[in-house]
Amino acid sequence: MRKSITYFEKTGPDNTDETVKLAYDRALELNIKDIVVASTHGQTALRVAETFSDPGFNIVAVTICEGYKSEGWAMSGQERSRVQAKGVKVLTSIHALGDDVSSAFTEKFGGKSFNEIVTQTLYRFCQGMKVCVEIVLMSADAGLIPVDKEVIAIAGTDKGADTAIVVKPAYARKFLDLKINEIIAKPREG
Repeated sequence: MRKSITYFEKTGPDNTDETVKLAYDRALELNIKDIVVASTHGQTALRVAETFSDPGFNIVAVTICEGYKSEGWAMSGQERSRVQAKGVKVLTSIHALGDDVSSAFTEKFGGKSFNEIVTQTLYRFCQGMKVCVEIVLMSADAGLIPVDKEVIAIAGTDKGADTAIVVKPAYARKFLDLKINEIIAKPREG
């Protein structure tokens, strides 16, 4: 099989429309019905819901955990309601690759957890790659996507979407079963 990867010159929200369109096209080609999207305040999730408008798609929007509410990053109740009104499931939970109990210990005592090592490895691709993997783990653990079928994950750098992958999900405790099967799009730098 020969497929192309779209590489964006810059990171960020200017790539959202193209990333979502590329993910949609690949979902149709592979008959993938489960779509996982990172969305802090709901705009990216709404864009995905607009593009993946067929009710046969299972769209899961994963928000940042409430531990970041003081930074203004947590989805408000109004934002959540607007996304859910479009038929999107919204998941807020502890991050699969960080911001958990191990983070408290490494922050206080130093050292690196396995989560941090995996996170830093995925960051070598781009921030969106780390987030794509993380939201798939979180969605699988919540029972919102199957682990026996490929899904598409969409995420980005800071805001919007600039990364999309085809991935075989796994539960966090079975992380080594997760497989990134295709990169649809990613920023060339970042």
